[in-house]
Amino acid sequence: MKKLILCMMLCVAIGATAKEKRDDSKYLAGAVPEVNGIVTFQKNFSVPGKSAGEVAEAMKTYVMQLVNNSIPAPGNFARVMEEGEDGIVARVCEWLVFTKKFMNLDRTRFRYQIEVKTKGPRVEMTVHQLTYYYGENSETGEGGQVFKAEEWISDKEALNKAKTKLYPKSGKFRRKTVDRMEQLFDDAMDLFEVQETVPVKPVRKGVVED
Repeated sequence: MKKLILCMMLCVAIGATAKEKRDDSKYLAGAVPEVNGIVTFQKNFSVPGKSAGEVAEAMKTYVMQLVNNSIPAPGNFARVMEEGEDGIVARVCEWLVFTKKFMNLDRTRFRYQIEVKTKGPRVEMTVHQLTYYYGENSETGEGGQVFKAEEWISDKEALNKAKTKLYPKSGKFRRKTVDRMEQLFDDAMDLFEVQETVPVKPVRKGVVED
């Protein structure tokens, strides 16, 4: 009986270990793009059937929501920098949450600049100037550590020499950043999605990606 219980416990432990094994393939080399040495995420897409005015207005509203939903930050970081008929530039401040459990909240203040240009039905999105404020006082902004994306989540800084693994500490920042950028761009494209009355396999119908 004892052997049986021991065997069951061992199986559970092995199963838990296998479950916890992380697939980091999407976060490895190339997942964090750079332009002239600066971490820069970009997404371009077109919205056939929409007027230039409709596209521009939708994207401006989207960026304004990011600014308005930003967390309070020392220095009033979140704000619109530039706005014109065919584009908008803004700074945003959000929380990236790594762990959220009872008595264990691990997160970082995440700041970035987003630029959106519209040319007729075409949208060009760029996100750069990524900075992390980790372990600081969430109210005053004092203490903690400051990391720029280039020195923290780039391929050079976040991956081992073989480019097969993420370093433990910077790796969690890289994962969350890649996921957030993916969500940011998907949410923008979803603004123009054609709503189906009958559930179908998810296929984009409202936008055309480059």
